[in-house]
Amino acid sequence: MRRLKIYIITGLAVVTPVVLTIYLLVMLFQFVDGILGSFLNVLLERTLGFYIPGLGFLLFSLLIILVGALTRRFIGHKIFPRLEAWFSGIPMINSIYPTLKQIIRFFLEKKETEFKKVVLLEYPSKGIWSLGFLTNEQFQKMCEVSDRDMVSVFVPTTPGPISGYVVFIPKADIRFPDISVADALKIIVSGGVFKPDENLPL
Repeated sequence: MRRLKIYIITGLAVVTPVVLTIYLLVMLFQFVDGILGSFLNVLLERTLGFYIPGLGFLLFSLLIILVGALTRRFIGHKIFPRLEAWFSGIPMINSIYPTLKQIIRFFLEKKETEFKKVVLLEYPSKGIWSLGFLTNEQFQKMCEVSDRDMVSVFVPTTPGPISGYVVFIPKADIRFPDISVADALKIIVSGGVFKPDENLPL
């Protein structure tokens, strides 16, 4: 019975993430495809008698590429900031859009590469250790004022690692665990559930 329980737990641990990932990808595909595909496929079916599955997803992808290309060029640097400023000025949207933009850019632009090292520090009080990221070691004026070798550490909050606190702490008071930045982000997002060195029992 105990072995059967282990097999069930192991099977769920392996199958559940796969099923949920596929489900989310399918839902995302259907959502993106429906933005343009529903209208275009109805038009195709009425005029030509057939529709093309995934047409909306394809056109949406091409639109994203076009917008990205224009944004990188001179015309994009002139037009898109003005459109963004106008869009951000709309009531209600101006409280949602900046946050969503920050989250999306954080993941797409791989902001974790800006974090130098994963650190442990006693924060917010003595005896309580928090996971953070070393962001800068060049604070000459702060070092002079405090007469200590000060560094800046970003302590993120769960579950969104884009928000948190910047603390300045003596370098001698922090510890450097052997954890990659990517694994540290997973620990934070999962609320401490993820273990980077844990292997599932087979």
